Amino acid sequence: MAFAFLAMGGWAVFANRTHPMPSPVLAGLVQGLLSALITLFLKRNVERLVARFAGISGLALPPLFACLTSLVLLTSIHTLAGTPEIPATIALPLTVATSYAALYTYTLWRVRA
Repeated sequence: MAFAFLAMGGWAVFANRTHPMPSPVLAGLVQGLLSALITLFLKRNVERLVARFAGISGLALPPLFACLTSLVLLTSIHTLAGTPEIPATIALPLTVATSYAALYTYTLWRVRA
């Protein structure tokens, strides 16, 4: 969680660097906190969804759910926080979270199949 906070929070500061302070720092704090929380819950949710769905649904739905949930949370909260560069801010964290969810889902699904 600490790594997610620092890495993705740092990315958000970088993505918003052209805007006046405190916007980059606020974006970094918001993204860092969101990334830490998403990291905490993502693994459990993927495991629960893989166990719940059989066949190809068990392979496709967990990463899709992770992507859509992350997208809605990140976009909504950054909008509320007034983050200036939302697409740039969430692009990397969303890609990392979705990639992790897809790889972890595949690993669990393959063992189960």
